[in-house]
Amino acid sequence: MPLRPALATAVGAALLLLVAAPSAPADSDAKAAPEETVTVDSKVPLAEDGTVTVSGTYTCRDSKGPTFVSASVGQQASANRYSIGGTLAECDGKKHRWQNKSLPSPATLEHGKADVEATIVELFPVEGLGGLPMPRFHAVAKKNITLSKA
Repeated sequence: MPLRPALATAVGAALLLLVAAPSAPADSDAKAAPEETVTVDSKVPLAEDGTVTVSGTYTCRDSKGPTFVSASVGQQASANRYSIGGTLAECDGKKHRWQNKSLPSPATLEHGKADVEATIVELFPVEGLGGLPMPRFHAVAKKNITLSKA
């Protein structure tokens, strides 16, 4: 199988598992290990055109495959969650800043209270599956935030 379709399949599987993964309690920093964390900044800018910018910090270590910090935003008025992209993570055990920016479609987010869920996920190559990458979660955080004017 060519590399691009295989990678697309793996990323799709990882995203499905992210959606199905249980959420952490609000305002918590759930972590796989004490040295692996992800945080979310309290204020999240929402631009006039609906573009959302989410940021925070992360620390992870010992990744063998591509690792990302992904984020999603939701508001109580809707059961929908909106993906706010992913940032390539460097898992060297040091604290780093991350920032994801996206224009959710449809742009239905409004200024005010919301929540953000951030996850560090690695596409970990599994030898028994011919090296097919499977998701490995390093840390997850869910935080109540304010969508404020950019």
